[in-house]
Amino acid sequence: MLDTTNPQNYEYITDTLEIHILGGIKFNNLERMRVTMSIQKPKENNVLRHSIDLYNDTMVEKLVRKIAERIEIGTIITRKTLQELTAALEQYRIDTLEKENAATQQQIKVLSDKEQQEAIKFLESSNLLQKTNELIGISGVIREETNRLLMYLIFTSRKTNNPLHCISLGSSAMGKSHLQSKVAELIPEEDKIEITVLSANAFYYFNRTELRNKLILIEDMDGAESVLYPLRELQSKKRITKTVVHKDSRGQSKTIHLVVEGPVSIAGCTTQESIYEDNSNRSFLLYMDESEVQDQKIMQYQRRSSAGKIDKNEEYEAARFLRDVQRVLQPVKVINPYAEYLSLPLAVFKPRRTNTHYLQFIEAVTFYCQRKRKRKYDQQTGEEYIETTIEDIRMANHLIKEVLLRKSDTITGACRNYLERLKSYLEENKKNYFTALEIRRVLKIKKTTQWRYHKQLIENYYIRTQKNEKGDTIIRYEITNLDEYKDLESSIAQALQDCITKINNISLPE
Repeated sequence: MLDTTNPQNYEYITDTLEIHILGGIKFNNLERMRVTMSIQKPKENNVLRHSIDLYNDTMVEKLVRKIAERIEIGTIITRKTLQELTAALEQYRIDTLEKENAATQQQIKVLSDKEQQEAIKFLESSNLLQKTNELIGISGVIREETNRLLMYLIFTSRKTNNPLHCISLGSSAMGKSHLQSKVAELIPEEDKIEITVLSANAFYYFNRTELRNKLILIEDMDGAESVLYPLRELQSKKRITKTVVHKDSRGQSKTIHLVVEGPVSIAGCTTQESIYEDNSNRSFLLYMDESEVQDQKIMQYQRRSSAGKIDKNEEYEAARFLRDVQRVLQPVKVINPYAEYLSLPLAVFKPRRTNTHYLQFIEAVTFYCQRKRKRKYDQQTGEEYIETTIEDIRMANHLIKEVLLRKSDTITGACRNYLERLKSYLEENKKNYFTALEIRRVLKIKKTTQWRYHKQLIENYYIRTQKNEKGDTIIRYEITNLDEYKDLESSIAQALQDCITKINNISLPE
């Protein structure tokens, strides 16, 4: 019997031979069985030590003769013992690898009949998105009502053929990673991959279909900078390929193609919007609520949690139930019969890609509401599908309005937040001008950060310097238009409403 109790010294003892495998065996090179052995007769001190590949028949035959000569034992017995040892080591290696694979393989939860019926009933209920948002709040996500529901629907789109992506943006310690991780808890473990740091080629060595319809979560995009290019390719082309040179078992070099297929939904967090512009163009940009009201709500939650007044079991059950809801959703094609009547506001930048995101988000809303939609079938292909309703478009417009507003802005989100806080301060204090030092003290902002914001604002003519009075050496600024953002918001809201009005006035064929 093979005794592997000591991983550095396996024992294989028979009536005629005592063999020790020094250092164990390797598990990552299955075409070889390289071992270092000490061989002797039981209870004798005449020891033969030898390194050998037990899969090399020529080497084994030489060792058999050497053992027979050195230890004075028959070649037939020696050969049989080595063959049995090789078979035992081989079986041990196979069993160990199977156990390791089973341990690392994720256990996919199978819903009971009761759990499945409860999830289906929820998906068939009225005001589904509102109830979903309430459950997300109960699961522990504080405020961020629009962002959290947007993110949940974007994560849900991983199950479709055209998944959506998002990037959470905000200042340091403003809860970007927290929001992403809390909403990600509502997605089943088997459907997501969480990344902290990845090497440049890591994505190419996943199995061909291992990433298909998965949610990829990047805690901080700075830590995944080396894989941003393959991530963009996965977003755009839904597959990545790499050609490498590989040596086969004979040592001959050959060219092989590594292919990893999507589609995938990708979510990440960063404080640096401009650096990741190529990735931002392919994603929904979700800006964190950095208001004092949000700060107070979060700190109040933290205090209540520390005092033991938060029902953690209720949070867990809400998250578990939403994971069950995700498992019930089934892949189904979505057709939007109103797509031709939808148009984006003229102010939106990069309208081609944004238009695609807009239509895909409407499809994501319809997909989530699939249990409330009648199943239809293509008369030519027999393919099953569901159709978008006006209510889906209305809900999508309500949720996406802030995203489109940010997409229409000529300055970065962080700079916009600074400008709106600046406007509020001036309106509250009934002032028409300000100095940089004054605002730094009020808004508690660093001088270098403020300088970057002012550079953007002056270049885009949002603020301008006032003419200095005689003897005044302090530079004063004024805002060129206090209502420009409100006007932009109104124009986007009106454009979206015009789409709904237009759709209400048409009649589609049955």
